[in-house]
Amino acid sequence: MSLKAAFARQRAVIMALMLRNIRTRYFGHGLGYLVAIAWPLVHTLIIIGIFSLNGRIAPIGESTTLFVATGAVPFQAQSYLSTFMMTSVLSSRPLFAFPEVKVMDALLASIVLEVLSSSAVVLILIVIGVAFGENLMPRDLEQAASAYGAAILLGVGLGFFNGILALIIPIWAMLFAVFRILLWIASGTVFLPDNLPEPYRTIQSYNPIAQSIEWMRYAYYDSVGAGFLDRAYVVKFGIVAIFVSLLVERMTRGHVLSAR
Repeated sequence: MSLKAAFARQRAVIMALMLRNIRTRYFGHGLGYLVAIAWPLVHTLIIIGIFSLNGRIAPIGESTTLFVATGAVPFQAQSYLSTFMMTSVLSSRPLFAFPEVKVMDALLASIVLEVLSSSAVVLILIVIGVAFGENLMPRDLEQAASAYGAAILLGVGLGFFNGILALIIPIWAMLFAVFRILLWIASGTVFLPDNLPEPYRTIQSYNPIAQSIEWMRYAYYDSVGAGFLDRAYVVKFGIVAIFVSLLVERMTRGHVLSAR
């Protein structure tokens, strides 16, 4: 098979898997996929509302809305990717009996779909902010875009790992759902990791999710990130996670495809 034909085959398979994911994720109808966009948006708005109603003051800056949004957006970018890449590959498992459908196709289809959904959430959040008089534009647009891209890379790396591991150990999907809640609480979405006392601050610096959130806040606030932020660590962690996951997938491919 020529390279052009192989590319056309994979593109057709990925498109078919994307359409299948859209139709089957919610309510068995394509319109149900709107929930995938609405849910993280509503989640963010609820957290902002709770902070506002409780009179909580942001630890930096004057806007509680902006502070919560800068934590929620990078967290959810990686969280939804790492979660739904896993669930997508599990739901597509019966299709792997067909020689045209590979594990990698299911993972790639999920990546494209989740990145589009996440980008739509960010755009809607910005529009809502403007409508309510909140300026959600960063002081450094390049750094904000880089932080968002790094969060996506991290989500892809964790998603590859979760997807492969869940195929090998199915109970991992349930365990990660609980772990994801702990990550939301512990990764600095509603506090500044840089303000933690030692040794917790040093321990938190090894959390790539906390680093991606701090990177996003660095794009908005002048005084964030000094002595804590390590941009290269986030990127390296995501790349290494992808490499390790692909290596594990290659080594366990026979087991994954033969397991029921």
